[in-house]
This record gives sequence, structure tokens and C-alpha cells, in this order.
Amino acid sequence: MVVLITGASHTGKTALAQKLLEKYKYPYLSLDHLKMGLIRSQQTSLTPVSNEKELTNYLWPIVREIIKTAIENEQNLIVEGCYIPFDWAKDFDETVLRNIRYYCLVMSEKYIMRYFDDIKQYANVMENRLEDESFTIETALQDNARTLKLCQSYHVNCICIDDEYKIDIEL
Repeated sequence: MVVLITGASHTGKTALAQKLLEKYKYPYLSLDHLKMGLIRSQQTSLTPVSNEKELTNYLWPIVREIIKTAIENEQNLIVEGCYIPFDWAKDFDETVLRNIRYYCLVMSEKYIMRYFDDIKQYANVMENRLEDESFTIETALQDNARTLKLCQSYHVNCICIDDEYKIDIEL
């Protein structure tokens, strides 16, 4: 089985992937690590602060084929990051789709307004962010509202973080 975890910035995608790794012993692929490996090895002219759409267009074809390979080999894998397009399912046939679980994390406006300082404080719990000054309460509200709207328009599985940060996924 392949588990895809995506969502708005700072929603805990990496933390959830780590939690699932510990619970199920499934390895995970961080799309931020893949991005930085490709950038640092000069395999792309993109940068860490390139447009998210450009990064998604570059990374997704690689990730898509990694997912297919894992499923062909009956291997479990968690893929986490914001570079998974909302129309991801169109790239797989039904036999592959049966082996994929997709979760998009979104924080509600109420949650962001109430816990923004905590969200910001925990931003580096799983990995060090190179740049985090651009993450403000305004950008958090905009990013999460946009992500929720896209989840709804593409009819994908959305986990809304509203009252407390507690996500428990059973695979």
C-alpha cells in the first residue's frame, strides 16, 4: 500500500508520516528531501523557493513512477509533501488506485486563529526549515482556505484539523 499525505504548509505532514512509520513500519519519502536532493545535485534549475506549481510539475512525474514501482513490487510506502497534485488519481489505473490511500491535511480558520503561535513553534519539530519568515497567520489562513477549496473541487479525502491536533489514520 502507498499512503499519500499532502496539504497546506505547516499542517504536520512530516509528523504524520513519522507517526505512521513508527506504527506500521512503512518507510516514507519526504518530497522536500527529494526536492532538495535534486536542487543541491544541480539536476534542476529550480530553487527551494521556486513557485509551488513549478516544483509540483517537476517532482510529480518522478514521484508518480516511484509510487507505481512500489505497488508493482508489493511494497508499502508513505509519500508526504505539498507537491502532490489534487488531480493525482488521473495518473493511475484502477488496479494501482486500489493500493493508494490519500490524505490532505487542512487546518480550519478557527484552529489557525487559536493556535497560530503553537503552529509556528512546532514548525521545525521534524525537520529544519530553511526559510519560515514568510509563514504568517495571513499566509496560513490563505493557504489552508485554498487547499480546502481544492480538496472540495477535486473530491479528495480531506482531514480538517479544527479543535485539536489529533490525527489517527488506520491503514
